[in-house]
Amino acid sequence: MLKRGSVAVLDDGRYWTFDGIERESDDYSDAVAHIADLTAVPAADLQAALRRYVTVDDYEAPNIHVVVEGDQDFDLEYLPYSPVSFTLVDNRLVMDLDVNFDESPEDGETLRITQRVAPLLDRKRMSLISEEQDSSDDGRWWNVKLRLGVSIRGKNVGLIAHDGLEVVALLNATAGQLMQSNVIDLLRSGFAGALVGQPEGDWLEVKREHYDLRSEAGQIKLARAVSQFANARDGGLVIVGFATKKYAGQDLINAATPTPPDPAIRRRYVQVLQNRIYPPPDDLRVEVIAGSDGDFTLIEIPPQPEELKPFLVYGAVIEGRVNNTFVSIVERRDDEGIPMSIAGIHSTLAVGRALLRRGHLPD
Repeated sequence: MLKRGSVAVLDDGRYWTFDGIERESDDYSDAVAHIADLTAVPAADLQAALRRYVTVDDYEAPNIHVVVEGDQDFDLEYLPYSPVSFTLVDNRLVMDLDVNFDESPEDGETLRITQRVAPLLDRKRMSLISEEQDSSDDGRWWNVKLRLGVSIRGKNVGLIAHDGLEVVALLNATAGQLMQSNVIDLLRSGFAGALVGQPEGDWLEVKREHYDLRSEAGQIKLARAVSQFANARDGGLVIVGFATKKYAGQDLINAATPTPPDPAIRRRYVQVLQNRIYPPPDDLRVEVIAGSDGDFTLIEIPPQPEELKPFLVYGAVIEGRVNNTFVSIVERRDDEGIPMSIAGIHSTLAVGRALLRRGHLPD
């Protein structure tokens, strides 16, 4: 038996044990572990065991495939591998990701993987060693293989595998480009951290902590944030639970900041939006998404019928004071909410009056 810390190899690689849990492999070039097996296995132990295995027994480094489906007690023979595996390259532990996409890029092109994952890799202290892209043999899939260098100091293998799954989630969500539906999918699937490094833009605004719904000023700020997307062509998302930092003039998400659970928070948001925006936006949805470290509050504003626009915010904050006799119309431009100009308000009113008077818009 070959043993290094919490990892042991028996029968020349036929059996591997991770923190005392034994797994059998039918292929000596591969081993398999459930991600739950690896949560207490230091990455340094796995690296040391692989080094010992290839040095003493003169074998090639095996692939340690990670299974995430099912329970830890299941027979892993009947469960599919996840896209994540580990091996040894140049005497160092590396992580391989093998991802398939339903759609292929245009002929002669490849997916822009490096730019997409760079912020997440940097945050997780991982590096891109190599990247391969190609069509599957039958042409049904577009396959991407990434080999990542990982930092093992003080980390367990389960945590690194989860980081790899987060990269996979980001790739799956942004196979074309980051869209509103992708962001919602990442939040609901527990990979909110994959959004770190992504920019705010003409359909996304995030906030570190909850709006102060007890104050009228806080209520107006929330209503302005939502109404700007209701007035936009494509709608948008407001998410509470992320911090931003300005880089080169653009606000980028730099941290996930989930908020403590509050069973009443959704009702408060809904009530404020009902009271502060007129007319009420169609199909507006407020959703609280629970994460492992707290909650994210998602406000989804779908594209609105043109005949409902503009959406007005009841009340305004002027020189730090709330004045409820004012209304405001806010539009989204790039990553900022901008009050509609007086010329824009006049043209909107003029078009509406012409339509009422003539029954059609002027040529």
